[in-house]
Amino acid sequence: MSSWFDAKTEEPLLQEQARNLDSFLTAIADGKVSTEEVEAQEDRMVALMKKLEPQLSPELHEMVTQLLIEVTAYDLMQVMNMMQATRPSKPRLVL
Repeated sequence: MSSWFDAKTEEPLLQEQARNLDSFLTAIADGKVSTEEVEAQEDRMVALMKKLEPQLSPELHEMVTQLLIEVTAYDLMQVMNMMQATRPSKPRLVL
């Protein structure tokens, strides 16, 4: 079973595990992520969700749904933060 957290630091391991996925490594190998690669990732994600969802109790379904929403928000925030950090700053005009 893959752990969600590092045993010593308790840091989440999902990003590290995602970075090691063959599909991810293949997609980023050329430095670009194509629409087709994103669609293929979505297909894999949807297939797993459809396989898992019927097995969940209503309570667990709600918890997993909230987890997926939180992970998605976290990922979006990280991407936005990285984009902001790498954006060149505008030079100030001093009069």
